[in-house]
Amino acid sequence: MILSGSQLVIGITGMHYVAATIILPFGVILYTVVGGLKATFLTDYLHTTIALILIMFFTISVLVNEHIGGLSGLYDKLQATAHLHPIPGNYQGSLLTIKSPDAVMWGLTLKFGNLALVVMDTAFWQKSFASKPSATVPGYLLTAVSIFAIPLGLGTVVGLAGRVIESTPLSPTYPNTFSADAVNRGYVMPYVVKGLLGKGATGGILLLLFMALTSTVSSSLIAVSSILSYDGYRTYINPKASDKTMIRVSHLTVVLYGAFIAGYTILLNYVGANMTFYGYLQPVVSCPGIFPLIFAIFSDRQSKPAAVLSPILGLLCGVLTWVYTARSIYGGISMEDTSNPAPGLYGSIVSLFSPIFFSIIISILRPSKFDWNEYLKIKLLDDVDSQTVAISDNTSVDQERKNSVQENSKEAIYTEHSSIDDEEKTTGNRGLNKVANYFRTKDSDYTNLEDIYDQETIREMRRWLKIAAVALVVIVLVTFVAWPMPLYRNYVFTKPFFSGWVTVAIIWQFQAFFTVAVYPLWDGRKSIQLALRGIKQQFRFKRSQESHSTEEN
Repeated sequence: MILSGSQLVIGITGMHYVAATIILPFGVILYTVVGGLKATFLTDYLHTTIALILIMFFTISVLVNEHIGGLSGLYDKLQATAHLHPIPGNYQGSLLTIKSPDAVMWGLTLKFGNLALVVMDTAFWQKSFASKPSATVPGYLLTAVSIFAIPLGLGTVVGLAGRVIESTPLSPTYPNTFSADAVNRGYVMPYVVKGLLGKGATGGILLLLFMALTSTVSSSLIAVSSILSYDGYRTYINPKASDKTMIRVSHLTVVLYGAFIAGYTILLNYVGANMTFYGYLQPVVSCPGIFPLIFAIFSDRQSKPAAVLSPILGLLCGVLTWVYTARSIYGGISMEDTSNPAPGLYGSIVSLFSPIFFSIIISILRPSKFDWNEYLKIKLLDDVDSQTVAISDNTSVDQERKNSVQENSKEAIYTEHSSIDDEEKTTGNRGLNKVANYFRTKDSDYTNLEDIYDQETIREMRRWLKIAAVALVVIVLVTFVAWPMPLYRNYVFTKPFFSGWVTVAIIWQFQAFFTVAVYPLWDGRKSIQLALRGIKQQFRFKRSQESHSTEEN
């Protein structure tokens, strides 16, 4: 994200690549350090909402622009210019067809890469851990359905509009067409928006970029910080670290990781990497860990050496396949040679599946059986102690009065919560309270899951697991089989079919907006009400405290 963001900023503003790379993560680091995981939840929602509004605006504004002419005009102009820029390998050289071998290979590579991003990105795991299954599963499933709206609608309209205007005076590069390097760096959208909507509209692209970038990078910062601080520092360096120390270490790791990704992106920009090259590199690098991670969760037979070595061996095999295929087909191993569909696809396949064999073989040679009860011994950060860290010790108010105010405030908020949803409190929180008590007990006798969760909670989790599994199968069948395969034939979209395709894509965008931006407000209305009442209650106690101090003086 930093790489694509910095290159877009460079293309729009002409800023130096070092400045563009550093300025993007800087603000994210600041509010992530201050707000932590809660800040990422809030900013994710706010920034995603703004981003979706901008996406809908650009899609519709470009489509109805007088130089495009709506659905009919876009189709006619594409057909009129099709002979000027035929696409090698596409049926009849057309952009209005699904039969494109290179597009299929790129699509599969992208699918592998996205699978790796979801499975291997700790940010997704963190947010699921921080929510109840009844919220996590529906949330992720709704997102899975809505995510198609972004590339389908925006990519179709803006991408095809770019082909229409690139040979006209509307193009910022006229009389030249869009160069391959500009396309690979993602400049098509800025060119189209600037040519059709004016230079001022490119500011909206910068805002869209910032919204998407900060939402993604903040989650990544928190995720990596948790790994470095808890799985690294507390596990191997200072096992007896206090909660206060861990918070400070996590803040430090956020800053260090932010500096690392900025430096890494500067390096990529310096050597000339673009988003197309990185799009083929990323699946090769990130796919090897998928199946070892799945085995670690679902099987107790994968040994520690297998879990550690199989991703490394898979990575080596994937990179070698990627490079060797590029050399065999295109005669070299340069960025241009490796930025082609076939090497990227073959490298991704080997990176994804070879660790399966390595893990099985190593586990047979070095067998072991994992004790699932080890998960029950994981020590979590104590929420109560964490709140204490945030309370300043340099205050003129004595500690007893401060504690009294906090306890009264908590009691008042709890009372408000009870009045909002008594049923949820008595059923949904039973298991969570038991978990909290367990992790606050150092010498616990709990040895299995039933000691922590009651049977009702376990049944609820298993029910959501089944729902998620069924939804996975349905989504994969629809997106891999039922939707694309019937269209992969000798067929160029007719005008009615194309109009319906784009219309559905735009409707999908609105569905995504209501699902992601509007529905959460309704679904979380009770929590919002609780938070507002809690804030109001805090102000009341603060005023009471100030008036009490005034009377004493």
